[in-house]
Amino acid sequence: MIANTVGFIGGGRIARIILGGWKRAGFLPAEVVVSETNAEALEKLTAQFPTVRSTPDASWPLGQMECIFVALHPPVLLDALKPLVGHLRNDAVVVSLAPKVTVARLTEALGGFARIARAIPNAPSLVGAGFNPVSFGPKLDETGREQVLRLLRPLGACPVVPEEHLEAFAVLTAMGPTYFWFQFQQLREVGRSFGIAPAELDAALAAMVVGAAQTFFGSGLSAQDVMDLVPVKPMHDAEEAIRIAFKSRLSEIYQKLKV
Repeated sequence: MIANTVGFIGGGRIARIILGGWKRAGFLPAEVVVSETNAEALEKLTAQFPTVRSTPDASWPLGQMECIFVALHPPVLLDALKPLVGHLRNDAVVVSLAPKVTVARLTEALGGFARIARAIPNAPSLVGAGFNPVSFGPKLDETGREQVLRLLRPLGACPVVPEEHLEAFAVLTAMGPTYFWFQFQQLREVGRSFGIAPAELDAALAAMVVGAAQTFFGSGLSAQDVMDLVPVKPMHDAEEAIRIAFKSRLSEIYQKLKV
């Protein structure tokens, strides 16, 4: 069964990405209600999705939705759940989209309500190319689990993973596009300076990026053999500094998420 009524606590970037992915896929639920206290964020969301209803009160009608996505950062997430205590329908499913806050802590914050899932979304969900690993609380039945998966599938891949792996995916896949997007933009700017038309340039760079990923992960060659396929490496002198930055910074943020 696909949820016809979906709520969001938090109407910022993540909510807009998910709603945008559903809209692109022709999969917007019949009723979407969003609780968002930031007027600017709410204005952006309702301008993009005029059929979405907003509410200042997370307990009603949000508590009566079949599925509720909690699209907030960890520091404010648990307090934002308090208005839902005692207002959730018995067959509802609450899906947290944040790292760090475990199913056990979510259940406690919801007064013992245990029909809970956690997912770590990433921005390519906007175009149906997301990677959104999901973990289910032990008290969520198969019907509830399938309901969550049906909502996530139009956004891209949604593998079921152990809960203890979600923070790693937050670093690797949720934040991952940011490690490359600024480089894509730099290549685009360089290409334009060479006189290539924007449409031709974007098509070429997109094909290069997809092909590079397919070669690295799907050719069957070792990483070193793949990197040896192209003899000219203009960025070779900068590679070691980038490797060090990846190792130190990503390890640091992962440790913060696991505490």
